[in-house]
Amino acid sequence: MSKIRVLVGTKKGAFILTADGKREQWQVSEPLFAGWEMYHLKGSPLDPNRIYASQTSGWFGQVIQRSDDGGKTWATPDGSAIPGMDTPPSGRSNRFLYEGEVGTHLFYDGTQHPWEFKRIWHLEPSLTEPDTVFAGAEDAAIFKSTDGGKSWAELSGLRAAKGTLWQPGAGGMAVHTILLDPKNPQRMFIAISAAGAFRTDDGGVTWKPINRGLKSQYELPDPDAEVGHCVHRIALHPSRPDTIFMQKHWDVLRTDNAGDDWREISGNLPTDFGFPIDVHAHEPETIYVVPIKSDSEHFTPEGKLRVYRSKTGGGEWEPLTKGLPQQDCYVNVLRDAMAVDSLDDCGIYFGTTGGQVYCSPDGGDTWRLIAGNLPKVLSVEVQTLP
Repeated sequence: MSKIRVLVGTKKGAFILTADGKREQWQVSEPLFAGWEMYHLKGSPLDPNRIYASQTSGWFGQVIQRSDDGGKTWATPDGSAIPGMDTPPSGRSNRFLYEGEVGTHLFYDGTQHPWEFKRIWHLEPSLTEPDTVFAGAEDAAIFKSTDGGKSWAELSGLRAAKGTLWQPGAGGMAVHTILLDPKNPQRMFIAISAAGAFRTDDGGVTWKPINRGLKSQYELPDPDAEVGHCVHRIALHPSRPDTIFMQKHWDVLRTDNAGDDWREISGNLPTDFGFPIDVHAHEPETIYVVPIKSDSEHFTPEGKLRVYRSKTGGGEWEPLTKGLPQQDCYVNVLRDAMAVDSLDDCGIYFGTTGGQVYCSPDGGDTWRLIAGNLPKVLSVEVQTLP
């Protein structure tokens, strides 16, 4: 029977949740990297034992950790000391190389490039190359490692996609979503908060904005602006990579031509503001969002925690509530805090800012709490294991 491993990044450490294919009894690990902000953990699709983790501290900076035994042990890929362990912390672990710079650094020194390097928001291992992994950074940049995370080089062509016009939103300016096209290894989609969505068709050498059809009347004076849109999350189904779904700062949208044009699919949602969006593992037209009240009130409408599902690719939505609190619940679900597994009965998972992690083993029909009282959940990823 298959097993499920849920990787949870939180404000104060990471947790690994495990269960068999029934997804009824869950084991919750002790906190990993306790006290650190763990922005994102992601397992390799090519090696079930390899997991990457983004570990961040205002004191020690950004560290990339890697496990090659399913999360039992961890190390910085370049061999630097691990902050919090017996060896004194190095502070500047891993090497992030900016195009055109002499040397490497983790912290902005005010002279060598116009953006500050703050943290890695998202890690995306390659679908085809075992030691290749991509990283989305704040301020907005994308990096690539071909040696399992030891060293990183910026894909600097992204900044040429009208980068001088990008502005940070309320949550900063970060590459927070990276989608790899399983049918075309040269194509990749990313999303940047308060800049928009972008696509490369040549492996990251050049990029183009793909925001036609997005409307941001409250943020942008130009209704046809190519960049400057606050995209919260994008998602696709591997069988149909030209169809992408988007949760934007107001509006849920879709494209069926790889981002060349978008159309709104918010339909009958109670509010079209939210952060995560995801796609059912076996049904490319079944999508999930978690609406919250507004851009100033980041909590569930009416104190009810509801996931909304559309089985028609948007437009018509139904609330999924069985097993979720329906009164006095005022939490949020962040952009990277929803994921799906690939079992026959697709499981849907999400974590809240209140520290709860929920699982639906039946595509959203029913929900159960699988971890409670964790720190604020920043990200949720799932591995389906043999």
